[in-house]
Amino acid sequence: MNDPVPLPMDPPELTRQLEAFLHEEITKAGFSRAIVGVSGGLDSAVVLLLTARALGAENVLALRMPHRDSSPESLAHADLAIDRAGCPAETLDVTAPVEAAREVLGADDPLRRGNLAARVRMAFLYDRAMARRALVVGTSNKTELLLGYSTRWGDGAWDLDPVGDLYKCQVRRLGEHLGVPGEILGKPPSADLWPGQTDEAELGFTYEDADRLLWLVVDRRVPPAEAIDRLGLDRELGRTILERMRRTQFKRALPLVCKVQARTIGIDFRYPRDWGL
Repeated sequence: MNDPVPLPMDPPELTRQLEAFLHEEITKAGFSRAIVGVSGGLDSAVVLLLTARALGAENVLALRMPHRDSSPESLAHADLAIDRAGCPAETLDVTAPVEAAREVLGADDPLRRGNLAARVRMAFLYDRAMARRALVVGTSNKTELLLGYSTRWGDGAWDLDPVGDLYKCQVRRLGEHLGVPGEILGKPPSADLWPGQTDEAELGFTYEDADRLLWLVVDRRVPPAEAIDRLGLDRELGRTILERMRRTQFKRALPLVCKVQARTIGIDFRYPRDWGL
């Protein structure tokens, strides 16, 4: 098995499918506009380009939401993605509300501050979406979702997500096909939670190792121990990746409702997303 990572992937065909998904799901819900939070990273750049192609650039708002601790490079890279997409853009600084909340809550831990910032940004996105009668398009990839590497009701919230079934390595290949600027493609992935923060340093492993293992275990249903040995991964590292996936399952499930009647929402009372439209 020479290349166990990318699922059979045809970037032009995948682009067509994702554009069709965005156009169909947004328009059949009665909308014609979308909003994308643009961080300066790879995932949001890819999603912005796909959404602009699907709806027309004039119908997509790119929203930059820097904090005073954000890297200047992130804002510059967000501008590169916006210029490439040709979308209208707006910048809303989240420093004041995030710091006010941090002071009230005493949230001095970097992760708590990061979570606050993510949730403030999502509040801003949904406010702008309501004002423009638009839907919020998510930017989380499959690797992040399986690892629980997101903030619930923060960057883990959206109306629809075109890249949620693509591993990080696949998003990168799609970005190359779409013409994402090289400065974005080549930089280390970072949630920009604090100066110098990188995803892989915080996770303790590389996206490449995670993608290869998760693809085998999740998509190919290879038993975990066999998948770890097949890839030649350190066994402790492999167990760490899979244990993180197991521990964060709650993030991938709908909030629980206690079933006490015959038809419980989310369990028995289930209809298509566009039911009633």
